[in-house]
Amino acid sequence: MLIKNTEKNTDKIIKNFSKIKVLVVGDVMLDRYWWGTVSRISPEAPVPVVSLEKTSLAAGGAANVAANVAGLGAEPFLIGITGEDEEAKLFPKVLQNANISNYELFPIKNRQTTIKTRIIAHNQQVARIDRETTTYLSFGEVKRLFGKIRTAIENTDVIIISDYAKGFLTEELLMRLISTGNEKNKIILIDPKGKDYSKYKGATILTPNRRETAEACGLDFFDFNDQKLAEEARKHILEKLSLQAMLITQGEQGMTLLQKGGEKYHLKAAARKVYDVTGAGDTVIAATAVALAHGLNFLEAAEIANKAAGLVVEQVGTTVVTREMLRKRASIESKKQ
Repeated sequence: MLIKNTEKNTDKIIKNFSKIKVLVVGDVMLDRYWWGTVSRISPEAPVPVVSLEKTSLAAGGAANVAANVAGLGAEPFLIGITGEDEEAKLFPKVLQNANISNYELFPIKNRQTTIKTRIIAHNQQVARIDRETTTYLSFGEVKRLFGKIRTAIENTDVIIISDYAKGFLTEELLMRLISTGNEKNKIILIDPKGKDYSKYKGATILTPNRRETAEACGLDFFDFNDQKLAEEARKHILEKLSLQAMLITQGEQGMTLLQKGGEKYHLKAAARKVYDVTGAGDTVIAATAVALAHGLNFLEAAEIANKAAGLVVEQVGTTVVTREMLRKRASIESKKQ
């Protein structure tokens, strides 16, 4: 049975989010935006000429996950790596603006801090420029960093692993994170990347999107329906990796929740209009984690996450969903009932 997300019920749930501590481990990045307008095509090549009007910088990747945790009123503790470059020096101010005060960002020699620069014109993304290093950490680096991560696991209620395949989350580090989390009876959520999900075995729940799920199951993205995808995901991912649940995000088609034991639910998309899906996956896993740590079941947590994702895709650029935004949406929906 779905929970009734009335304004009163949502307020009661959200109020208690402030007691929750969330460990976010993963690939941090900076999301830089160049905002402008287009009025002509370049005479040099068939591309638009963007007249730059303003720039902005936001927390991206795992940092955006932590920002969403903070926006929901919970307390994030962020752990990631950066390079030893000028971009790394931008993080303290960006994290402060995102209300993230507890974090450990470890500088690694010969790496570039990941930064994604998006060029936006008339509320549409024209191009994206990525600057990053994706080589994996060495075993020695993993061993050195995990000593500090272990302490954070003990002092938080739930663990989010945000994998963007930037080289931080090696198989060794994932194994240590998951096994230690299970030893401490922590809920472990993972936003996965890549085609081989075996490295996530033993986690509590994965939150891949539709395309990622298809790739992990070895399906041709253009040759399956949602029923087949759910069946293959249950067999090749949920059961094989001993997960308790999977939450497959499907953009405008909503989300599908698969649970251990055979239960399956589809949640219709909560967005009124989709402008930009940037960061939607970060919002989903953050909201799901906070809701599960609060004591909600998988379906109830998915309902909260679906509402939060609906709010974020209605905005352009990386957007953090706040408690007030959820309250307002719940109020509007309760009046329609």
